[in-house]
Amino acid sequence: MESPAHRPRQVDPGKYKGILSGFSVTLRDDGLRGLARGWAPTFLGYSLQGFFKFGLYEVFKIRYAQLLGEERAYAWRTGLYLAASASAEFFADMALAPMEAVKVRVQTQPGYASTLRSAAPRMYGEEGLRAFYKGVAPLWMRQIPYTMMKFACFERTVEALYKHVVPKPQSQCTKAEQLGVTFVAGYIAGVFCAVVSHPADSVVSVLNKEQGSTALGVLQRLGLAGVWKGLFARILMIGTLTALQWFIYDSVKVYLGLPRPPVAQAPESLKRQE
Repeated sequence: MESPAHRPRQVDPGKYKGILSGFSVTLRDDGLRGLARGWAPTFLGYSLQGFFKFGLYEVFKIRYAQLLGEERAYAWRTGLYLAASASAEFFADMALAPMEAVKVRVQTQPGYASTLRSAAPRMYGEEGLRAFYKGVAPLWMRQIPYTMMKFACFERTVEALYKHVVPKPQSQCTKAEQLGVTFVAGYIAGVFCAVVSHPADSVVSVLNKEQGSTALGVLQRLGLAGVWKGLFARILMIGTLTALQWFIYDSVKVYLGLPRPPVAQAPESLKRQE
């Protein structure tokens, strides 16, 4: 889905007018291979990013909670989720940036290169390491707000679902029911993620395709309408991916018997004050 989603914005807006035309034109011109273009850097990049993002989020969340203390960690839990996720994403994007640059070049620059093995050496030969990291600052602009929304919205949505929708406490739910809540909360979080990060994603995609361009220059050229093109496709893609990420992450914890933190609850000291 990502290849047809990028093309209406970055390749030929006149030819690829939207997500549906992106699919049909890509299939007509390139066949099924066109839909899979850039799969290798996408797979490698987001695998590395996910590893660092989820792993470091748990580390930072625990560490920041220890620094705040039990009462403030609960009272300020939304800020805690935002800070922990932003910190984790900062480092995760350093692993993602090289593969993201290759992916965008393969997907949006016809004739440049068709595979990771052919694109990466050419990019390095033409621009050096800058080719792989020139988009890291705009990537932070896109991914850090995205991840902050992803984790904070997920955590608070899970809390709200158990409080207002699920008719029994989390501790009384089966594992299947808990994973169902995880999937629903993940999809809701994904929709908000897509909206928050879409303008920066448009800038990053153009920036990685063009040599010598700057984030500000691309933003001025795209304008308000240009940065929002392809939003519907991104909502479908990011909503589904985010839901699956949380579902798989939680399922692995269940399968391996790893600890799964319960929904945030007020500590006894705060309950007594009430």
